[in-house]
Amino acid sequence: MSEANKLLLFRKWDFEGIEVKDPGLQSVISLNPVIVPTSMGRHEHKKFGKSEVNIVERVANSLMHFGKKHAKNTGRMGGKKQRSINIVRSAFEIIALETGKNPIEVLVKALENSAPNEDTTRIAYGGVVYHVSVDISPQRRLDLALRFISEGVSQASFASRKSVEEVLADEIIAAANNDTNSYSIKKKNEQERIAMASR
Repeated sequence: MSEANKLLLFRKWDFEGIEVKDPGLQSVISLNPVIVPTSMGRHEHKKFGKSEVNIVERVANSLMHFGKKHAKNTGRMGGKKQRSINIVRSAFEIIALETGKNPIEVLVKALENSAPNEDTTRIAYGGVVYHVSVDISPQRRLDLALRFISEGVSQASFASRKSVEEVLADEIIAAANNDTNSYSIKKKNEQERIAMASR
């Protein structure tokens, strides 16, 4: 594709040359080139359709789940997709300025670092409930990584002087650097520690 016809995210950042290093997540992180990351929900009624949704759009979608703890897509960000995309765009600008790297590459690294490998499940056996460690599917690993990042942003930006864009940029950079001060890395380590104790 010629330079003029190349699809750049927000007409700025190139998807070319970005690869997912984690073999478990390669099938679920979609890096299809787009200008504006919105699929209009075409994946909704298709099983595992979200695997084909661009990863930047999935981050924007996860930011809309800002409401009550157990009610997705409610509260002050519920359904505000354009606002969510604008937040991601501004956060990417900050990441590019602070790191000097392609923000898509930093985001992919952050998701790889904050995706847990193990979880626990409940098994009832003879009236007694046990918590047993289990491996997680790639799809759930990515879902949890996105959830951890958006939860961290939600908590850190609420009643804070920092804007949500700055908080999102800081969280993505910290997770990409595997920084233990990052909310998503803390949650991942905590989940894996609990799972290890239940082996």
